[in-house]
Amino acid sequence: MKLGGLLLLADSRLPSGGHVHSGGVEAQVDRGLIRDPSDLALFLDARIRTAGLCASAFAAVGALVSGRDWLPWDRAVDVRTPVHGLREASRAQGAALLRTARQAWPAGEGLRALAELGRPHHPLVLGAASAAAGAGPEQAAALAVHHLVGGAATAAVRLLGLDPLRVAAVQAGLVPLADRTTAQGVEAARASVAADDPDLLPADTTPLPDIAAELHHASEVTLFAS
Repeated sequence: MKLGGLLLLADSRLPSGGHVHSGGVEAQVDRGLIRDPSDLALFLDARIRTAGLCASAFAAVGALVSGRDWLPWDRAVDVRTPVHGLREASRAQGAALLRTARQAWPAGEGLRALAELGRPHHPLVLGAASAAAGAGPEQAAALAVHHLVGGAATAAVRLLGLDPLRVAAVQAGLVPLADRTTAQGVEAARASVAADDPDLLPADTTPLPDIAAELHHASEVTLFAS
């Protein structure tokens, strides 16, 4: 594993478009469902167990698939993302990261193949970028959960003016759960890729973020795109 490339992908300053997405936090804040660090901790706990598990599995797939046909895997993300706004958010971030990663690692085979899809989903691009940077599926999966938690936590600080130190403590407290979720995602990804069957990947979800995402997408004034 090349640590430098992994650190670059984990850096929030990487121009991949994530700063304009709240991971669903803005919709929850607008409806009074996230008001303080305790609320944020509960929200992130649920998101790690559902969206985080799916994202980690698909990021691991992205690191494992390499030059194979990406379309079935990309469609598998689609069917696990029923809300149009969330699909668009994933594709927008995927396209932004893909442009950045192809500049950084032009020899990446998986990145070249993904570019043929036009606007692939973000977890797949993150996995392929991780592989191009010299990382494995475990690191790609961990990055997916890291981005999910970090983006939501940063958005909560911006939206609510929360104490960044308390938010950092919330993130630290979720590390054991994130590690377990990452391991589950990688295990599912390895089995799915070995069987060449995207249906074996997790599809864990909960309806509240999907409903809130629809309401957010219909809002006239928002700070974040999602």
